[in-house]
Amino acid sequence: MSAADGGEAADVRAALLRLRRGTGLPVAFGGLVTGADGTARVRIAELSGTATHSLNGLAIHVGNGLGGKAVALARPCAVTDYSTSRQISHEYDTAVALEGLRAVLAVPLVVRRRVRGLLYGALRTAQPLGDRALAAAVAAARDLEQALVVRDEAAAMLAAAREAAREAVTERSARGYGSGDAAWERVREAHGALRALAPRIGDPALREELLAVCGTLTDAAPGSPGPAPDPGVRLAPRELDVLACVAGGVTNAAAAERLGLRPETVKGYLRSAMRKLGAHTRWEAVVAARRAGVLP
Repeated sequence: MSAADGGEAADVRAALLRLRRGTGLPVAFGGLVTGADGTARVRIAELSGTATHSLNGLAIHVGNGLGGKAVALARPCAVTDYSTSRQISHEYDTAVALEGLRAVLAVPLVVRRRVRGLLYGALRTAQPLGDRALAAAVAAARDLEQALVVRDEAAAMLAAAREAAREAVTERSARGYGSGDAAWERVREAHGALRALAPRIGDPALREELLAVCGTLTDAAPGSPGPAPDPGVRLAPRELDVLACVAGGVTNAAAAERLGLRPETVKGYLRSAMRKLGAHTRWEAVVAARRAGVLP
């Protein structure tokens, strides 16, 4: 299992706990889509509150059972009594019966208009699941969808950053380009995007991976001419985040929106970074940070 896969599994487990707390349902389970188009299915991989392992590893195909119906329709579905419901097909009755489940709801995880998984909540008694329970289940699913979106963004940015760094190093080796060429500008854009995204990552391992790549991009960047500032200067992580945004040419307001901070807070971090770097303007601070080797 990759680090990303492990992180996604942790996200699903956290969503199941939120679903149980929010709905009051004693049982929750779910998983993500596996396989390519045409063979895609949801594999039940995470269980919460279950008494058996009958559901573990179950492959839910589109259209089959309650979950398959939810996937096909891309909307939540519920039944009052799973085994006798005429609203669904019954390929998974044995596994559901072994766990003793009766009333069940299923909520698809939809990311960028594509179903990425399923969350279920269930009772061991046959009774209607009201709107309140369904709304709470949907809320847990939406939180998980946002976590998956952020993971997708992180994966795409990491790939783009690594590719930009490879291209820049290759061009510099082949042509002797300096620090201001277009290839290194792409590296700097990638660095700024990664630093802005990192604070939004809840998974510590993934966040550290993003910051490690930021460090690699900084170390690989060509140095700038001129005297270096005091090597003892240390910028706080948020000061570096703000400077990375400034280096990309954004305003304080845009930096605040990107970093999830107030504009006044951004100004405070920028003033602090400028003071540490002995700079009098925003751009002087960026140049000084590059000379110090803390920005690419």
